[in-house]
This record gives sequence, C-alpha cells and structure tokens, in this order.
Amino acid sequence: MERFDVIVIGFGNGGKFLAGSLAAQGQRVAFVEKSDMMYGGTCPNVGCVPTKFLVNRAEMVRIKGFTSFEEKAAFYGQSIRDKKELRKRILSKLFNIFGGNPNITLYTGTAKFVSPKEIEVSGKDFTAAITADKIIIDTGSAPFVPSIEGLKECRCAYVSEGMLDLERLPKRLVVIGGGNIGLEFASFYRQFGSEVTVLQDLPAFFPNEDDDVAAVVKETMEAQGIELIAGVNVLSVKDEGEGAAVKYIVGGDEKEVKCDAVLVSTGRVPNTRELNLGAAGVETTSRGTIAVDERMRTTVSGIWAIGDVAGSPQFTYISLDDARIVMNDLNGGGRTSAGRNVPYSVFLTPPLSRVGLTEKAALAEGYKIKTAVIPVTGLPRSHVLGKYTGMLKAVVDADSGLILGAALYCEESHEMINIVALAMNAKLPYTVLRDMIITHPVMSEALNDLFAAVK
Repeated sequence: MERFDVIVIGFGNGGKFLAGSLAAQGQRVAFVEKSDMMYGGTCPNVGCVPTKFLVNRAEMVRIKGFTSFEEKAAFYGQSIRDKKELRKRILSKLFNIFGGNPNITLYTGTAKFVSPKEIEVSGKDFTAAITADKIIIDTGSAPFVPSIEGLKECRCAYVSEGMLDLERLPKRLVVIGGGNIGLEFASFYRQFGSEVTVLQDLPAFFPNEDDDVAAVVKETMEAQGIELIAGVNVLSVKDEGEGAAVKYIVGGDEKEVKCDAVLVSTGRVPNTRELNLGAAGVETTSRGTIAVDERMRTTVSGIWAIGDVAGSPQFTYISLDDARIVMNDLNGGGRTSAGRNVPYSVFLTPPLSRVGLTEKAALAEGYKIKTAVIPVTGLPRSHVLGKYTGMLKAVVDADSGLILGAALYCEESHEMINIVALAMNAKLPYTVLRDMIITHPVMSEALNDLFAAVK
C-alpha cells in the first residue's frame, strides 16, 4: 500500500485547485479521476464551456443570415464538431497541467473506500491500494433519469452530455424539465432552428424568481417560439419511426407531442454510489449528498467533501470556493461557507442573472425592503446593440441600505451580476452603485439607473 499525505478524489475545479496547491506546499498528493475523458470535471467537458460555446454559436445564426433549416443544420453540425475539438484541446491541457510535478500521482480509475484512511483504485489494467491521513472528495454529480415508461429504451432520448455530441439538428426537440440546464438548451436549440417544447412538472416556470421577473422571461421565451408547458405529468417516451412520441397529462387532458429528439433535464444526483462511503463511516443527507459542516468537513475526521457531491450549489466556481475553504481549514484558518452570496446566470437570450434574495424571499425573512424595477429599453447600450428585451430588479434593506439581491435579465447580465455581488460581499450601501462612475456606453451603467430608482 502506497502512502500519501493527501488523496483527492475527483478531477473537478476544486479538486484540481487542491491537488496543485497542496503539491506546491511539498505534500505528496494522490489524484484520482474515474475517466480519462473527464479530466477537469463536468464544466470544461460536458457542462459550462461546451454549452456556452454552443450558446455563442447559436447567436451567430442570426448574424450570418441563415434562413433555411438546412443552412442552420449544417452550421449546427459544424459547431458540434468544433465543440468536440475544443474539448480535445482542453483535455490535453488538463492532462498535462500536472505533468512533471513529482508531488502528484494521477490515477485514472474508480476510487472506493476500504477504511477511513484507505482507498482502493480500480483502473482499466490495474488495482492500487493507497492511504493518507487527509482525503478530499470532489466527485461531482450526474444527470438524473426519472422512471418514465419507455424513456431508457428510447433511441432519441438524451441527457445533456449525449445531446452535446448530437451532430444532427433536431427539427423538433422536446425538453423534459424546466430547470436552468433544460431552459438553456431550449434557448440555444431554438436559435439554431429547432422547434422546442419544454415540459415541466412544476405549476409555473422560474418558481424561484419574483412573479414580475418570471413573467417577463417566460413571455420573451414564448415570443422566441419556445413552447413552455407547466404542470405536466409525462406518461411515456417511446420510439416512433426515426423520432419519438412523448405522451403527457396537463390540466387533466392527455396529450402527445412528436419529436426528433428528447432532452431529459430533470436534475442531477451526487456521484457517491461507487465510493463505498459506509466503509469510511461518512454519512449522507436525505438528498443523498455527503453531509458536511461549514468548513466542508464530513462526519469523519480527516475527510472533506466539496462541490456538487457535498450538496453545494451546482456551479464550478462553488466547487472552487469550497476548495478554498478546505485549503484554509488545512492551514488552520477559520473561513466557512456561511453567508456566501452566490451569483449565477442562466444563459438564455438574453441571459438571466441573479444574486441574493428575491423580493418575496426578503419579505418572508422579515426584512423591511425597498425595491427598484427598470426596463432595458431606455439604456444607451441597448440602442448600441439594438437589443431591447429585458428588465432589471433590485431589492434593498430599507433600514441599512444594504443590497439584499438583484435579478438582471438583459444583455451582458452575466458580467454585471458580479458587480452587484461584490457590493453585497463588501457590505456597501446601494448608493455606492447608484453613484459609481461607470464607463459609457456599457450595460453596467444600468446599475446607476437601477439603484437610482430604489424607493
């Protein structure tokens, strides 16, 4: 059995940071990743990077002036092939990132606990037994596939990873699930030229947003030609010819939609099944994630968990921040995950970005609030871009003047939201953004207008 100072299980963003940082301190690190196609984790391979690459390509359809489905389909097919080449370059870079580092040993295989300090790694042609006093789990999550009649057997049904390799543009796409991933796919496939129907089981879309924000986003997506159907119970998904037929019930009526492809986007589940956590005594939560405290410590001393598998918000930058917390803990610091303001963006057209509390959440928590809502139409940058869709909303604590949250539905909101998050983290009053000098003409100057409208 080979001894290391630290074992890191999972080559995600956080795992990569920890392996590199600990090795730089002179510690011997065993770095375990199940698949040689997943170096770097979900984000660069089958998540953030490839999907946003396709979001960008989809926006080029209009710029290039493609009108026929055949033109769009050809451009889509080339975009998928270009995406595959991009992934190869990223994988090569990530594989070599630790090359030559004598303090890191990379194992490509499945990790399984034998005891709280011992791991067995099973690869294609090897089995290794390794041990360390410190073990960090960063195994991420995987798409959840619900038990729907015929779904697992359907040739035209895909989870997000499979959809990203589909070189044939579906004329009609059905998306099962109305979460962030499903709606992003719905948005860029519509721009590529597919007819898109989204079936959601919840009674309303964007349930975590305030009603006014949700209404504008839904209205915009429907105006773009995306059919959004809420309150759906999907009965079956079955092959029919070269496509599929999806049967569902909505409002008590049974209906059917035929399509060329089905995207199943019904959430993600933590990758814990193969870890054999029981052998280590590591406990899990009712949701199946690894139970951790604010320092990402599990129920077993010397074992930490980060990212999706630990129940953190499912963003690659949160995996990284979790890793910073672990690094701080290992170095004797007191940093925790408590009170984090987590900005995020749903890359629709335009993107919807949020940080902090909605109006309804702030009221539910007992805050006395002030709000501001402005349309995008009056912003100089909107005239420059020729894009007038969207709205901006802010929620402010009436007593302290601190920003409680914001929702930005406009072009470039994915950049703007980080400014709001910075102000919140620094506990700056909203008047700082109201009076801040911002370059012109850019979308960020809309923050001047938004916070000037607080009342």
